[in-house]
Amino acid sequence: MKTLVIAEKPDMGRTISAVIEPRAKNNRSYLEGENYIITWAIGHLLGLAEPDAYDPKYKRWNFSDLPILPESFKIVPNPKTKDQLKTIGELSKRCDKIVNACDAGREGQYIFALIQQQLKLTQPVRRLWISDLTAESIAKGFESLRDSREFDNLTLAARARSEADWLIGMNASRAFTTKHRELLSVGRVQTPVLALIYDRQKEIESFESQTFYEVKAAFNQNDRKYSGTWQGDRLTDPQKAAAIADKVNGQEGRIVEYEVKETKEYPFKLYDLTLLQREANAKYGYSAKKTLDLAQALYEKHKVISYPRTNSNYVTEQNIDGMQKALHMLKSTDYRDLANGADSRRVHKGNKSVCNPERVEDHHAILPTLKRPGTLSKDEQNLYDLVIRRFLSHFYPPAEYKQHTVMTEVEKERFKTNVKELLSLGWKVCQSTEETSGGAKSGSRGRKKDDEEDEELVSDPFSLERNLPVKCTAAEAKEKATKPPKAYTEGTLLKAMESAGKQLENEELREVMKDAGLGTPATRAATIERLKKVGYISMQGKKITVTTKGRAAIELIRHAGVELLTSPEMTGQWERRLYQISKGEAGGDKFMENVKRFTVSIIEKVRTQPKADASLFEASAKEKPSGRGRARSSAGRQRSEGEQKSMPRNTAGRNSSSSSERKLLGSCPREGCGGQMIEGKKGYGCTHFKQGCGFVIWKEFAGKRITETMLTALLTKGNTQLLTFKDSASGDYKARIILTDKASGKLALERS
Repeated sequence: MKTLVIAEKPDMGRTISAVIEPRAKNNRSYLEGENYIITWAIGHLLGLAEPDAYDPKYKRWNFSDLPILPESFKIVPNPKTKDQLKTIGELSKRCDKIVNACDAGREGQYIFALIQQQLKLTQPVRRLWISDLTAESIAKGFESLRDSREFDNLTLAARARSEADWLIGMNASRAFTTKHRELLSVGRVQTPVLALIYDRQKEIESFESQTFYEVKAAFNQNDRKYSGTWQGDRLTDPQKAAAIADKVNGQEGRIVEYEVKETKEYPFKLYDLTLLQREANAKYGYSAKKTLDLAQALYEKHKVISYPRTNSNYVTEQNIDGMQKALHMLKSTDYRDLANGADSRRVHKGNKSVCNPERVEDHHAILPTLKRPGTLSKDEQNLYDLVIRRFLSHFYPPAEYKQHTVMTEVEKERFKTNVKELLSLGWKVCQSTEETSGGAKSGSRGRKKDDEEDEELVSDPFSLERNLPVKCTAAEAKEKATKPPKAYTEGTLLKAMESAGKQLENEELREVMKDAGLGTPATRAATIERLKKVGYISMQGKKITVTTKGRAAIELIRHAGVELLTSPEMTGQWERRLYQISKGEAGGDKFMENVKRFTVSIIEKVRTQPKADASLFEASAKEKPSGRGRARSSAGRQRSEGEQKSMPRNTAGRNSSSSSERKLLGSCPREGCGGQMIEGKKGYGCTHFKQGCGFVIWKEFAGKRITETMLTALLTKGNTQLLTFKDSASGDYKARIILTDKASGKLALERS
């Protein structure tokens, strides 16, 4: 009899067949050769059954039927791919051995496990576990197939993850939806991620900008020009700042401190999926899902990179030889100049920044394969370029700098100067032009923090004489304002998900948190897309904002007393426990017992929660999700259409006028109104204007145009930050615009 090989997707099956059975006959849904029959799943052929599979009463959503806690979980075929499942079953009867060739990861293991369970496959199973789809790797993989029992714990963790998501998602979504008569999707991972975004947005909205002043001075010593920043407590008095500038301008000073030290910057870590998604978002604006799709295409279709769904930034000793061969391959590509300039001796088993087996779990970092790229799309080429440049950087020496720290004293006032003098670019020659010229660290993109010191990057030699005088040639007091936290982008959100919301800048700590993040590298993109689909978040350029419905969901969950549902730390600990189960370090039964107890506690707390007012959910039409996808919880991805039709809906208070199509800019501050602010031609008005709300803020006031940022400040804090106004009689003056009447929108000036 023959051996049945089950791949995860058709392309993967055909690629495997080309290596192990190059003359196999193509039978559309499988390929057959002398020794092997190669077929495939088409993603998830099976999934957990809907609640009504356990009892028809669950077809309708009723709070009194909760919680739903199956004693054992049923699985059902995906109706769209049931024919392929049937094909696998028929082929299995002709084979006495099976090879599981699904993706080498938790989800791939689960896909095969469900097929094996549903079809009651009893043949011995071997596991193909490879990190790329090149012919060489496939051939080696089949020479060293592994016993499937090695992966029993991984299967157990995959089942626990899926069943836990079902329990939390199905029960919590039904509980909050039926209680508040509004479709609310709740999930074990998606809800804490939404809470991260919500909390950041609340921080931004409640932020009060503070005006301060910075004194900058220009110095000259023997034609060597440099600048410095005044050192002392933060200046909030403009007169005091101006007085310091006037005091030192044109005066002679001296260098009281001068330290020079040489520093080195080493290449950034090789890519795991999350880091690749973050940098592709920062550089190209790609969503996490788009980056994942592009990486999958480079892996499956073009076969030019290794398995992308990895959480490791390192390789093992077995990968070093392949990296050397990949470097040689790149010498005959468009990267020949960089490849020829590389030093192959720098990548070796003793280089712990590259080769660290202890930090490689199922898969090593993303690497180029030995296959030369053919025709790639522009987006595919962009992503491939990131991977190649990062790979090549490790064959180069560190970048070298001289760090100059200077303290200049003029009239007893001190000014600090930081100059970073480039000595050698080293590995930074591998960066793209804009990255090299900026000299900034990857991951430090974005603006300078309010309390961060200025640093000047120079490529020409820089030096000062400690004992020679210095002339202050200019000094100026500049008005500054503290800035709120930045809204999440998909890139920065992925970073927060990786560390379960903890602001971990230390790379060692981030590494420790990798197995306790929100979701996994393979699922994070889907979680973000899920939040978009159910209407909880929207995109404003790269920025992620929470919709009215998203705000309502988080507030209702927290007010119900189930804050743990929104806790990134708790979900991170769950992810850690799933990881421990996959390694045989924890039991799945205990984990599921805790999940069931938590599910019951959710229902009990929502039961006593007061019903939410309908106005809490009012949103623009653009914020509302459409189609079947909106009804699914993060766990219940296979929910039936009939079940969705039985869901209670709340359509009261929906504004059907064209104003509902416009962007919502904040809540109307008029007491008891409940409307939202939208932009009109000459001002910002309330969506409840048809119900009689007369609140309006005109776009022009006291010679200033009211921007959306200023509007937000007026609505949330009652005033703008300090602004400069012109007066023909008395000259310029500082003042804030304040909201004096929350019923009408009347504004006034408050001089500082």
